[in-house]
Amino acid sequence: MQFSPPVRASLGFVGLALICLFFADIEVTTIDPWREMGRLGLGILTPDFSAVERLGDALLQTVAFAILGVAAGGILGFSLATIYHLPLVRPFCAFIRSIHEIFWALIFLQGFGLTPLTGVLAIAIPYAGIFAKVYSEILEEADAGAIAALPAGTSHLSSFFYVRLPDVRAHLKTYSFYRLECALRSSAVLGFVGLPTLGFHLETAFKQGQYSEVSALLIVFYILIATIRFWVRPKYFWLYVIAAPLAFKTSVAIDWSNVTRFFAHDIVPMPLRRAETIDFAAISATGDWLWRIMTEQAFPGIISTLVLTQIALVATGVLTLFFFPLVSQRFFGIFGRNLGHVFLVVVRSTPEYILAYILLQLWGPSMFPAVVALSLHNGAIIGHLIGRHTDELPQRADAPHGLNLYAFEVLPRVYGQFLAFLFYRWEVILRETAILGILGVATLGFYVDSAFEDIRFDVALVLILTTAMLNICVDIISRNIRARLRLTTTPDAG
Repeated sequence: MQFSPPVRASLGFVGLALICLFFADIEVTTIDPWREMGRLGLGILTPDFSAVERLGDALLQTVAFAILGVAAGGILGFSLATIYHLPLVRPFCAFIRSIHEIFWALIFLQGFGLTPLTGVLAIAIPYAGIFAKVYSEILEEADAGAIAALPAGTSHLSSFFYVRLPDVRAHLKTYSFYRLECALRSSAVLGFVGLPTLGFHLETAFKQGQYSEVSALLIVFYILIATIRFWVRPKYFWLYVIAAPLAFKTSVAIDWSNVTRFFAHDIVPMPLRRAETIDFAAISATGDWLWRIMTEQAFPGIISTLVLTQIALVATGVLTLFFFPLVSQRFFGIFGRNLGHVFLVVVRSTPEYILAYILLQLWGPSMFPAVVALSLHNGAIIGHLIGRHTDELPQRADAPHGLNLYAFEVLPRVYGQFLAFLFYRWEVILRETAILGILGVATLGFYVDSAFEDIRFDVALVLILTTAMLNICVDIISRNIRARLRLTTTPDAG
């Protein structure tokens, strides 16, 4: 039987995931998970909203970190987008966006402490790299005919601000608005490293078994995400930016001696710090030090990260194929689609880190909770996008119904787009897989977190750089696969 290139690629990834299962730690290790899941279920059904009244400041700070992070990241990202074609800009942007917000937060915590600056920079820096990439692509898609129609001698600055920018303004605004929703999730997760956002109180309530409080906080967070279009008005965004710092109750004072010590001393490799002069012996000792880190921590962490990523990627694809009909008018009526939308909104609005944290408490420290969290979140995102695009496909008058409609009419027409989205999320899944190690899964984040706890900041930096390089490699492979298979995220109308 002859398969098309996209199907062959799919079968190859599925086969690789099955092989990875033999090396993965996929098991439930808690003694009685059902009892704890029952308590969690009861808490979900009986939310304690009095906790929300007490934690109004955390809610405001969650929003403030997101707004300021997006504003700073957007400004820097737009500036980089205008020079994205220069040789060093593209790899620089790829590098800063390949390091997860939590890793950035752990770095800045050592110098700036639990100040608002730590949270804002942790979001702004990786988002600047993301903004630069997407904004540059949007600018490249500007109508070339309008620029060609300009009079001879028109300056590049004038053509940019009066022709290119107005043409893509709506696209820039739409994407920035979406990125603010992502920043709210990032802001909440930063609470797990000590910043005073909703994540901090979620972790505390969960550790204390206060599941009704957990339920209330999650419900408020879902409402915050779902209503973002109503409480954020683009024309007033800069007023929000000006008002956001008022939400912070902690001091913004920074001990610059800590900053200097961390960046000029603590992250310098230990053999170089101890050496009186930088000679051959010091360089050789540094090489041995680096080799020990790579063999004892980096390589095992890379293998675990790739194994978990591959399984989660294929599981995401499987769940997407189940999820997208839930919001498609081809398969369900208004009532069914509304239920599907609510389900997917809740699942995709829950950050993978928070979902994995909850599941790890219920099922124990293994790869299984991480796989479920990653595949549910990303499957809901891609499922929503594919389901929405199925509504735009023209329908034949003699189209089949039910399972035949799904298998022979709709799925073949969206399969290329489905793979494009899946490979596009591959690098994102890898980033999240790495940081889930902080929760106890033996990925690269596990070794990074251990290094920070042992105050070995030089080791932590090496491991963070390793995660960045791994992300960049996967991103390059993903782009090459999409290009070779000619996959696109635009729907096939044929």
